[in-house]
Amino acid sequence: MVVTQLNLEFRFQGKKLRGFSCEFTRCPQGVFPETACTFTCQIVVPLLLSGLGMMTAGLLMNTIQHWPVFVEVNDLLTLVPPLVGLKGNLEMTLASRLATAANTGQIDDPREQHRVVNSNLALIQVQATVLGLLAAVVVLLLGAVSRGELDFAKVELLCASSIITAFLASFALGLLMVCIVIGARKLGVNPDNIATPIAASLGDLITLSILAFISSFFYKHKDSQFLTPLVCIGFMVLTLVWILIAKQNPPIVKILKFGWFPIILAMVFSSFGGLILNKTISKEQYKGMAIFTPIICGVGGNLVAIQTSRISTYLHMWSTPGVLPLWMKKFWPNPCSTFCTSEINSMSARVLLCLVIPSHLIFFFVIYLVEGQSVPNSKTFVVLYLLAGLVQVTILLYLAEVMARLMWHQALDPDNHCIPYLTGLGDLLGTGLLALCFLIE
Repeated sequence: MVVTQLNLEFRFQGKKLRGFSCEFTRCPQGVFPETACTFTCQIVVPLLLSGLGMMTAGLLMNTIQHWPVFVEVNDLLTLVPPLVGLKGNLEMTLASRLATAANTGQIDDPREQHRVVNSNLALIQVQATVLGLLAAVVVLLLGAVSRGELDFAKVELLCASSIITAFLASFALGLLMVCIVIGARKLGVNPDNIATPIAASLGDLITLSILAFISSFFYKHKDSQFLTPLVCIGFMVLTLVWILIAKQNPPIVKILKFGWFPIILAMVFSSFGGLILNKTISKEQYKGMAIFTPIICGVGGNLVAIQTSRISTYLHMWSTPGVLPLWMKKFWPNPCSTFCTSEINSMSARVLLCLVIPSHLIFFFVIYLVEGQSVPNSKTFVVLYLLAGLVQVTILLYLAEVMARLMWHQALDPDNHCIPYLTGLGDLLGTGLLALCFLIE
């Protein structure tokens, strides 16, 4: 498919036409030209804002881990990564879907825009409620396996806290994503470049804050026998309303029926990352783990979500589901072709990879200024930390290229089926590599 763009500018004096100019752009590869400089300028500010949000979330987690409810209900710490990871499973997926719809002109019509937005917001509310409950169940099972027993007294508190946190965080971030994508479209900025980092900038902080206050509220009212069961039942019943709204859009109905496996598996990946965090966070050797975990997981998740969203948009504009472009026929491309060619997705992968070290250095410096000696600051740890971030993002960017090709070949939308896997895997990789840094240092 050849994409052609024609820009006309008319110059009037009074009501008389005095001249006009014409700009004609033709791109045989199916996308409009975008330089590395333009791409970098568009993503740097959102990426730094997301880092600020993740740093604040890390500092918040370093504080709330000592709250009575987190000390008493230890599984709440294991619940943090899967709940925070919902922004990758749901909000980043939503942002990627809307960005693709915007770039392909699907939401230019106001009536169609209203239908697409409503059905997408309803979809993520259904997903958030169900995943909130499943996350609590998985965390309880992991805790029972690791300890050899299941504490039934804390089941209700954990389930109710998880469901409400997932629901409220997804609702707030979903509305934010809609505003960003529509606003970016009107301003002529590529939504693929800015939507997912901005989702991350507030996602961690909002989710952690809601979880801390909701769980503390239920902990204070733990003697109220019917409070938590009624909350769980009420939110599950409310999902029926969201399902009816989501059914307005046929593509959303398809996701509602067949799109559960990626986000559930991603949640399981994040839960194992949470188990690593739970086992290390209270040990003196791993002091600072709570602060750095949201950052290393968030940076990796942001960068791979940007790349996946761009590849998905590229495929939607150039081809049809099930048919790969001729130059993307290989399912397992050479890593050099992923990072070292002149092709537009290779260019963006290089830019994103080059941003890893500077981003982590900035975030590390700010954390050190705020926390001082409470975080490790030896040269060995800094080098290991930067190396861990670089390895994590390199693996994720290559897997993004591979998975996008595999999903598109199977006529599956990479927006819905790649980002959850990659962000969940990013959480697991990030937490594991970070724990290894502390262990070696």
